[in-house]
Amino acid sequence: MSEPSIDDLYHRIGEAKLRQVVAAFYRQVPSNPVLGPMYPPDDLAAAEERLYGFLAQRFGGPTTYSEQRGHPRLRMRHAPFAVDVTARDHWIATMGAAIDEAELPVIDSETMKHFLFSVAHQMQNR
Repeated sequence: MSEPSIDDLYHRIGEAKLRQVVAAFYRQVPSNPVLGPMYPPDDLAAAEERLYGFLAQRFGGPTTYSEQRGHPRLRMRHAPFAVDVTARDHWIATMGAAIDEAELPVIDSETMKHFLFSVAHQMQNR
């Protein structure tokens, strides 16, 4: 049996579960002492929708993100933010908790965490 791919994760877990993960993440952001100050309170809903769109597309779902925003260019989009080891670790812990809260099948949870935690390391810029 082959390893599950991130390219069909969207179809395995569905839109509702992916939205649940993203919503759980953003519910935690305002109270996080490191992440909270990085997100303007009036942009949280839009940030949530952007993350959902990116993840849906990356995990094999609709391509709405690129249609609306172009290429993801994650490092460029995160360059204005001081993403040091502490910020990276807070993001990983918060996203990990959000994935756990969604109670995905273990293989899908592990696949998603592996991908997202790898991306978080790539976003570190300080």
